[in-house]
Amino acid sequence: MKALEGVKVLDFTHVQSGPTCTQLLAWFGADVIKVERPGVGDATRKQLIDVPGADSLYFTMLNHNKRSIELNSKNETGKQVLTRLIETCDVMVENFAPGALDRMGFTWERIQEINPAMILASIKGFGPGKYEDCKVYENVAQCAGGSASTTGFRDGPPLVTGAQIGDSGTGLHLCLGIVTALYHRTQTGKGQKVSAAMQDGVLNLSRVKLRDQQRLAAGPLKEYSQFGEGVPFGEATPRAGNDSGGGQPGRILKCKGWETDPDAYTYFITQAAVWGNVCDVIGKPEWKDAPGYATPPERLDKLNEIFDAVEQWTMTKTKFEVMDICNPLNIPVGPILSMKELMEDEGLRKTGTIVDVEHPERGTYVTVGCPVKLSDSPVEVVRSPLLGEHTEEVLTQVLGYEGEALAAVIESGAVGDVRKEAAE
Repeated sequence: MKALEGVKVLDFTHVQSGPTCTQLLAWFGADVIKVERPGVGDATRKQLIDVPGADSLYFTMLNHNKRSIELNSKNETGKQVLTRLIETCDVMVENFAPGALDRMGFTWERIQEINPAMILASIKGFGPGKYEDCKVYENVAQCAGGSASTTGFRDGPPLVTGAQIGDSGTGLHLCLGIVTALYHRTQTGKGQKVSAAMQDGVLNLSRVKLRDQQRLAAGPLKEYSQFGEGVPFGEATPRAGNDSGGGQPGRILKCKGWETDPDAYTYFITQAAVWGNVCDVIGKPEWKDAPGYATPPERLDKLNEIFDAVEQWTMTKTKFEVMDICNPLNIPVGPILSMKELMEDEGLRKTGTIVDVEHPERGTYVTVGCPVKLSDSPVEVVRSPLLGEHTEEVLTQVLGYEGEALAAVIESGAVGDVRKEAAE
């Protein structure tokens, strides 16, 4: 049985943050009905096109296991259809600009009147405050949430990360909120509003840097490289390059082939518990007990020297050879894996983290499968829907329209050009 089987989700989301959330719900078994503008659909369908005439990877990789219905919510008949959808569904998810639902005539109060058990889940850029009406995109959220100011090297500008912690990260947070609200409803029978701000989500994922901000009041952050280099700290948590955030010194180091391969690197941590093994591996056994090297505090002002020595060794090995040598010795290391390497990884394919999907317009493509595994509720990744592919199916099977009533909805123009047959 699917974990969320029987739950109906009204998906009013677009681009990335909302679709990330609703895709997870769909993977866990919820019936996710994606509402899209007739003839247009989610903007990402036609963004970053790589196969002419087909939905983009941007769209397909965020909208698996969903049904698509075209609906003009400004059309009077469209409003009636939307009202029936709210009556029928358990959860409504939206990431419109602030106030958009209200302008459509579907305030929280109105939604509660229609369905008191409805859970309304929303993603916004900011929570209540002076920025709440501002528009937010991925990189804006990373900057406003503290990630960019603490990412990069000390002598360089702030940097955003390639991980979509603003959009996808907030979608993950909202999904947790929805499932929690569903659990609450089983005990109270009442729906509630669930909100997740992108700034809040990024800050939550950057909490160790907020930790370090407070630690500055007690003195310099000794695990940061700049302490060992004698560089004074300022008033805010600084950028720390590739230093480890957990207190154990670590850096990204070159491996064999780095001259031509931009990803021939490894992350190497000189964990205190295995310092002796590190010394043996890199050919510096004398450092094990030498004054100035024997204990972690003594090594703080010598980290550049130590990692230079480690790198001289890693440069003689491939990143995978470093793994093979260090793991049996409990030395924490990790290869810098490219997207190409991840896409071809047999282990990730075996677990369903990397999946091949067939699509009627674009053929086979590779996507990320569900990152959360449930032992009794396996996930099958189903391709994303074509625009309006399930309009008639939802009208008839979910909302109960038939005969003249169905014809009237279709003729009203509220639901676009109805596809009478699902795509092969």
